[in-house]
Amino acid sequence: MTIYKNYFELIDIALVAVLVFSVVIVYTRFVGLRSFAKMTSVDFATTIAVGSMIASVILPPKSSIIGGLFGIFMIYLLQYVTSVLKVRSKWFPIVIENCPVIVMKNGSIDHKALKKVNMAESDLIAKLREANVLKLSEVKAVVFESTGDVSVLHGDDELDDKLLSDI
Repeated sequence: MTIYKNYFELIDIALVAVLVFSVVIVYTRFVGLRSFAKMTSVDFATTIAVGSMIASVILPPKSSIIGGLFGIFMIYLLQYVTSVLKVRSKWFPIVIENCPVIVMKNGSIDHKALKKVNMAESDLIAKLREANVLKLSEVKAVVFESTGDVSVLHGDDELDDKLLSDI
């Protein structure tokens, strides 16, 4: 008894998924940390559009339910393999990920770093408000993370150097 007849569809999905996943990582490295940021409506729209395009490219126009489920499986498999390689390899994270960038330290904005990550000062100020910062002088550090998120470290206590050790 055959459950599924079109194994060529699955092979095609697997190959295209690996290719698209790899190209998206390369594009993300090229464009930088802003690729998947969630600061503005343009960032949000870009993230959704890229996800939609990835899905439409990976799956054939008339994909079966099995093909669709296999496409989802391939994305999760590639994410899993990537996470395992990040943990077990010293060179893999360097190749596939952008490094976090400190855009503000000890109350002072680093305009060169803002430019490097394509972040407007108004975006930074919005993130400070979001973190309930009341005075710039209380900001110990603001980090534009490799995920596109922005971490705001503030308060009266001394900043532990370990928090910035991998940047």
